[in-house]
Amino acid sequence: MSSCCLSGALHEGKPTGRVDNIGGLDTYIAEPKGGSKTRSVIFISDIFGWEFTNTRLLADQYALAGFYTYLPDFHQGDSLPISFLENVEPPLKKQEQLSVTEKATNAALIPTTLGPWLIKHREAVSKPLIDGFVNTVRMIPGTDTVGAVGFCWGGRYAILQAHGPDVATPGKIGGVDAAFAAHPSLVAVPGDFDPVSRPLSLAIGMRDSLMDEGTRGKIVDLMAEKKEVVHEIRLYEEQIHGFALRSDWSSEKDKKAMDEATRQGIEWMEKYSRSGKE
Repeated sequence: MSSCCLSGALHEGKPTGRVDNIGGLDTYIAEPKGGSKTRSVIFISDIFGWEFTNTRLLADQYALAGFYTYLPDFHQGDSLPISFLENVEPPLKKQEQLSVTEKATNAALIPTTLGPWLIKHREAVSKPLIDGFVNTVRMIPGTDTVGAVGFCWGGRYAILQAHGPDVATPGKIGGVDAAFAAHPSLVAVPGDFDPVSRPLSLAIGMRDSLMDEGTRGKIVDLMAEKKEVVHEIRLYEEQIHGFALRSDWSSEKDKKAMDEATRQGIEWMEKYSRSGKE
């Protein structure tokens, strides 16, 4: 069983946004100065959900950059607890101090905890929720463009939103103007990338245990053939899965990579979320 989103550190800080109910989902909202909804961004979290401090702090950064930022509870109260991250996949420095027995005990938690969770929150359940939320945001007065920013589990769904609206469904459900995905997990190649039609930016760690070199190469090659689609793929040396959201701030190198990934996502939205075109 894949470890999906499991690696990283917890960050300190107090999120400055507020909580509201949008389209039936509890949602953390970070507003830009002036409160303009013209450029809106929807965060799609990792398996640790909408209450994870790291994710809320990052949503605040997007708001500071001028985006009306939504972080919905797409897990509907069923996100995995932060203790699961700390026990199963602590920061690399701590991992090195664990005994063989401790590592084996932690590894045994993955299939028993994560497996059932992934089944419960499979695509057939989660994608309609995300599609519906995108449509809800588009109908909010003052909203002009909508972008998707996803991490790990949510990174794949940001890619799916870059397919554009589901034209086979009445009302053309879902689809954003631009998407950014950081260390997406559980992706299907070529299935998740062939239909991409909106500007897509990817941030991938070179040491991501959930995306091997062969998979990365296939994605790079496939996207290079889609000359009609604006895209970028940035590979971060020495960075593990989860680095853009859960980097170890005690490491200057890791913190720098996280900061660069944050700038990558914000700059992509600034450039392409207006019309989806260069």
